[in-house]
Amino acid sequence: MQSTLPKSLPKKENVWDYPRPPALERTSRHLKIVWINEQKGGDEIVVADTSKAWRVLETSHPPTYYIPPEDINMAILTANTRQTFCEWKGVASYYDFSAASPSVKSRIWTYKNPTEKFMNIKDHLSFYASPWKCFVDGELVVAQPGDFYGGWLTSDIDGGHKGVKGPPGTEWW
Repeated sequence: MQSTLPKSLPKKENVWDYPRPPALERTSRHLKIVWINEQKGGDEIVVADTSKAWRVLETSHPPTYYIPPEDINMAILTANTRQTFCEWKGVASYYDFSAASPSVKSRIWTYKNPTEKFMNIKDHLSFYASPWKCFVDGELVVAQPGDFYGGWLTSDIDGGHKGVKGPPGTEWW
């Protein structure tokens, strides 16, 4: 009897195989972020479009992507005064998305002076996977559960039996 399974199944990355402290890796995957402007009949605004991003891989988290500013429509973003601290990357500064009404606050961040290990993402921007639509190689991204981390879940990312960090009950992992 002949098997109907493909000769090689697509390889899934398990978030529990990612390192801690996190790793920084260049990716050539096509990333696109689109805002659907419901107030203007569903018009689409391309916020970012790149194949020159970096991704941060950290144990228990789906990848977080950092996009170079030249591949982002910076005219629709406004820097704000919010800052947070990451023990690995340093102080993060935030942006508001001004093409929405009301504007979307602090869902985009950057590291203006990252730690030495993360210097390659200096001034690159990272986006939470909502309220816009984010795509990796054409696949619609699912946001990492919870509202603290900014990981992007795709069909090739797996959390195994534990899942991924983010939902209630995972804060002490």
